[in-house]
Amino acid sequence: MELQGKIITALPAKTGTSARGEWKVQEYVVETHDAYPKKMVFSVFGDDRIQRFNIQVGQEVTVSFDIDAHEYNGRWFNSIRAFDVRQVDPASVAMQPGVMAGSAFGPAPAAAPAQPAAAQPAAPMADAEDKVDDLPF
Repeated sequence: MELQGKIITALPAKTGTSARGEWKVQEYVVETHDAYPKKMVFSVFGDDRIQRFNIQVGQEVTVSFDIDAHEYNGRWFNSIRAFDVRQVDPASVAMQPGVMAGSAFGPAPAAAPAQPAAAQPAAPMADAEDKVDDLPF
């Protein structure tokens, strides 16, 4: 899966030791440019990838990621792990007509043409006395 947006936060890196040796993971927050922006936290696992991607706050990026879930003590947790992060020119995002950056579902739908008010039939007006107010307040 892919998501395009702006990096708004870089969380502190976490390190540890496992049976395979030392490991390092860092999480980032990306925000889309949709009409209703969405945020996603994703992780980059491995010091080599963290260095190679060189993700900075404020960058416009395209994140390629996998989603997986795991169970711990009867609760389930999602994991969103990036396998590729590419920088995008911010000017090219603004130049794309009809496409909202960060949209995983393609171009934005075209707006329906507005119909003139005169084309709609007028509803008969009821007298104020005939109107029943059934609102609870």
